Amino acid sequence: MDMGNQHPSISRLQEIQREVKSIEQQVVGFSGLSDDKNYKRLERILTKQLFEIDSVDTEGKGDIQQARKRAAQDTERLLKELEQNANHPHRIEIKNIFQEAQALVKEKTVPFYSGSNCVTSEFEEAIQDIILRLTHVKTGGKISLRKARYHTLTKICAVQEIIEDCVRKQPSLPLSEDVHPSVAKINSVMCEVNKARGTLIALLMGVDSSETCRHLSCVLSGLMADLDALDVCGRTEIRNYRREVVEDINKLLKYLDLEEEADNTHAFDLGQNHSIIKIENVLKRMREMKNELLQAQSPPELYLRSKTELQGLIGQLDEVSLEKNPCIREARRRAVIEVQTLITYLDLKEALEKRKLFPCEETPPHKAVWNVLGNLSEIQGEVLSFGGNRTDKNYIRLEELLTKQLLTLDAVDPLGEEKCKAARKQAVKLAQNILSYLDMKSDEWEY
Repeated sequence: MDMGNQHPSISRLQEIQREVKSIEQQVVGFSGLSDDKNYKRLERILTKQLFEIDSVDTEGKGDIQQARKRAAQDTERLLKELEQNANHPHRIEIKNIFQEAQALVKEKTVPFYSGSNCVTSEFEEAIQDIILRLTHVKTGGKISLRKARYHTLTKICAVQEIIEDCVRKQPSLPLSEDVHPSVAKINSVMCEVNKARGTLIALLMGVDSSETCRHLSCVLSGLMADLDALDVCGRTEIRNYRREVVEDINKLLKYLDLEEEADNTHAFDLGQNHSIIKIENVLKRMREMKNELLQAQSPPELYLRSKTELQGLIGQLDEVSLEKNPCIREARRRAVIEVQTLITYLDLKEALEKRKLFPCEETPPHKAVWNVLGNLSEIQGEVLSFGGNRTDKNYIRLEELLTKQLLTLDAVDPLGEEKCKAARKQAVKLAQNILSYLDMKSDEWEY
């Protein structure tokens, strides 16, 4: 159709659709909640467009009616997606976990920086547990959920780093102000930096509405300028003291960029992350080797070569950069367990083959332990091949088989024989590790 002859109502509908299209990515990637300002802004824009669409006169013409219907459906679809993003059960789960972290920080951390409390090991364990729970929140590959999870993780992990750095660091004692007049100023700045830590933590966790990131950045930059202007008269000890305080300020300043970092696509879309890609490449090769070993007619011939390569894969995983990202850390941890489990499987197979080739006299209890190890080897092969979840009948069957082997080992009386005791202990540990591995494989974790 000639654009110059296009009906004004069609032109208006196309204009509205372009306006709606321009905010589509903002809606798809919206990671907040329904009480956020940005939610209300997007909702207001889309609702306004719906009214605009409804006001277009179709003049009873079928083509205009169809165009208006399509425009309304597109806009309503985005409104629905916006609402679903903000109210998704896993988004609410992220919110609830974050609120737990807020309560913990408000109670334990902020008072620490005012000198009325201290950071305990219980707090550190609690914050680590919160981080682990966040990494296990399912996103289903949904951009808004990945973004919300990563956004929340960056804040809580930043608090964890600030606390750990402060607790771990053994700072130099403030120099005596008698040493040089500039020392008094450095001591004063150091006190302000300590206060700024508490303010920063409160800001990151949203437990202090009286401060802003911009103002705190100005305060820290001002303290930095004050230190730069000091004349230390070439005194090495004063220069080193000043440098320590400057480094502390720089560490705090980097956390003020977290909002921007959390909006970076490559930060939350871990499928594109180079560390995750490395981990996936290792896992791909490990799975190829696993399939080859489980299907091999003469596996003993593959043992040495396979174990050497698997150890090399462990080395590759050790070199993966964690980027201070708990999701990457968890992905690497699980990959290491995957590879180590296959190595353990090969070690047990080798031991069982060696026992067949070089039989020796064994006591009945020791022989009973070896029988269990033989059973565990067969079960472990099945567990390595397992790819379901915890509701699968096969999962329940494997879990029952492993529990049965543990009960059998519990019934073995080593009769005081140390060698048998050690073998039974090792077999129990192996059975428990296989159970843990089965649980890990079936928990449907994703990054």
